[in-house]
Amino acid sequence: MEKVRRLRAMGSLCRQQAAYNNMNKWKLLAEAEYWDHLADLELSSYFQQCNAIGSNEVERPQAITNTNSARRTTISAA
Repeated sequence: MEKVRRLRAMGSLCRQQAAYNNMNKWKLLAEAEYWDHLADLELSSYFQQCNAIGSNEVERPQAITNTNSARRTTISAA
């Protein structure tokens, strides 16, 4: 959660600079959007991990079945 706070602070700083720097206003606003996007991704990842731990869905190993051994055919003599 500390990382999310730092990313949001960077976005806020870019917006503050954009208010005082007309020459680079759009560049700074775009950078603020970038920082906010990173914060949203980090927050989403954090909650997905929390939900996975709560529901015991943390990367369970899955068995791989061999399709050749699963299908057995019987050939009968006529």
